[in-house]
Amino acid sequence: MRKLFVIGIGAGDPDQVTMQAVKALRQVDVFFVMGKGTEKRQLVDVRTAILDEHAERPYRIVEIPDPPRDRTPDNYRETVLDWHERRSLLLEEAFAATEEVGAILVWGDPALYDSTLRMVERVLDRGALTFDYTVIPGVTSVHALAARHRIVLHRIGEPVHITTGRRLREEGLTAGSTVVLLDADCAFTTTPADTYIWWGAYLGMPAETLVSGRVGEVADRIVRVRGDLRARHGWIMDVYLLRRAE
Repeated sequence: MRKLFVIGIGAGDPDQVTMQAVKALRQVDVFFVMGKGTEKRQLVDVRTAILDEHAERPYRIVEIPDPPRDRTPDNYRETVLDWHERRSLLLEEAFAATEEVGAILVWGDPALYDSTLRMVERVLDRGALTFDYTVIPGVTSVHALAARHRIVLHRIGEPVHITTGRRLREEGLTAGSTVVLLDADCAFTTTPADTYIWWGAYLGMPAETLVSGRVGEVADRIVRVRGDLRARHGWIMDVYLLRRAE
């Protein structure tokens, strides 16, 4: 039976790759990488650097073009489900073309705001391709953010809420502490001015940038810095923690 590994590789620093992930990497013959265009070539390059450092056997990289999707759809859920389906068909085609042990390297952890596991399950559900797969956890951007800012994600006895920029804008800030991912529109600017924010971009990478402070004092700076970084690199990955004033 074919074998597939889904391997979390951390937020960008090759040193964040766990020993469990390294052991899995060393069993793989072909790595499937969803390419996201020339402006995000660095994401592929970081994966290649991780393989160069940790892999001990010859391997191949098969790049799969990531299908485009509407980023501002009227029906968000249906649009994302359609995107997952198209991605899964491309993976199925690539994996069916080889009998080798395969792997997908997932930024951060496969279980947190990533579609890879859903994509793999769709391939299996169609039944045209049979394989076993193993999931290897990774360091998330949430962990990296807390470590780089040297903070605990929550106050004593309080919850941590993990959400997206879209839902923060729609629902507002919840009690406790809120981690926000996938925020292309700087939804933190809609929160009260005395809210504290810890923001980070390109965590674990050479371009890593950190800002923290009260929203009323640093929001404009984050928006400006974020815009400058995105213009310079052509893409951006950022995450932040919000906490209501006591």
